Amino acid sequence: MSEAELSVAIENVLVARNLRQMRVAQAALAPGYYLRAAHMLHKASGCVLIGTGFPVADTFETDGPVGAIALYEALAALGYQPILACAAPLAGALAADFRILELNADSLDGAREQAAAELAALNPGAIVSIERPGLTDDGRYYNMRGEDISARCGIFDPFLELADCPTIAIGDGGNEIGMGNIAEAISALDIRVSVTRCDELLVADVSNWGAYGLIAFLGLWHRQDLLGKISPNAILDYLSVRGSVDGVTRENTPTEDGLDASQGVDVIRELRALTGFGDSAN
Repeated sequence: MSEAELSVAIENVLVARNLRQMRVAQAALAPGYYLRAAHMLHKASGCVLIGTGFPVADTFETDGPVGAIALYEALAALGYQPILACAAPLAGALAADFRILELNADSLDGAREQAAAELAALNPGAIVSIERPGLTDDGRYYNMRGEDISARCGIFDPFLELADCPTIAIGDGGNEIGMGNIAEAISALDIRVSVTRCDELLVADVSNWGAYGLIAFLGLWHRQDLLGKISPNAILDYLSVRGSVDGVTRENTPTEDGLDASQGVDVIRELRALTGFGDSAN
């Protein structure tokens, strides 16, 4: 199949379960969004900034960091210099093993100052946001339950707003950075929709899985089975030991959005089959 057809196939796999009505979001996007976003990464060089981390209670959820770590490791294997941008406590949990940019501003103005300074210093080739809270039209942040989480989430939106490089965002509900691209189309969803925009919005049933869609194309083009190197179970265990919780159950379990890790493994298997690195029977 052509790359355009492959992208549509990947896009369909990633919203096949339709857990939070992301087929509605998909319908608002021009087909080929995973291909377009992957091209942005493929053409980038040097630093790639990956923002992630969604607060739940006094800690962080597993959706977002799993995909961010998988993408970080794939990009590092290809010679990029990835950096994870996240707020406490996730930043501290990951600092021993990954390059970290801590989002420490406590106001939007402060976040804009931090973003401007860091963008000038790092000169990233691309920015990717994976399951990051996005500002709503009242300038606040809300979770899927409608709870105001502004005081706990860190602020990443200005990095996309001020960037002069391509920006990509992955979301699975409507309240994440990037959903401003289709805010009107998803306004009927039971969510406080983010107004923050990006160059290319990607949707998936679980945001972690969106990262796998990008990695699928990078592996195809570099002729490396990058997806085959990902172990969702291992990453979930790594995060769980460091205090993560499932964003749906709010329990410290190695699961993502209420789903067993095997669901993510199944998605990876499907994407590997589509890109010629395995078959659906594996």
